[in-house]
Amino acid sequence: MSAYVHEILHPANWKKASGYANGIAASGRTVWVGGQIGWNGDQLFEAKDLVGQTRQALQNIVDVLREAGAGPEHLVRMTWYITDKRAYLDNLKEIGAAYRDVIGRNFPAMAMVQVVALIEDEAKVEIEATAVVPD
Repeated sequence: MSAYVHEILHPANWKKASGYANGIAASGRTVWVGGQIGWNGDQLFEAKDLVGQTRQALQNIVDVLREAGAGPEHLVRMTWYITDKRAYLDNLKEIGAAYRDVIGRNFPAMAMVQVVALIEDEAKVEIEATAVVPD
């Protein structure tokens, strides 16, 4: 994956952030990606598990970014909605590997929220993203 193109904001006296950024400074063309779930382009769930659905949701984000001439290195913000915090924590290593495979080592500002359910009953994760493509 490409090198990160934005300025990561991290106060010098704070503990290192792992897998996310506390803040990002960027300028350019903004791309908003609506919530992506773990189904494919035909709106079919190939994976039933959280890890597989996370990989697909991340790939969906990359596919949408590509339509704007952007890539994972342009991500500045992600919000994750998961239906099972315990499943996320129990599969953190595998989810991290899927993230790096699809997004690389580009870690935008992130938030994660556990929700009771998502609109699609089979969905275990939904991720929305914002990217900025430098001018």
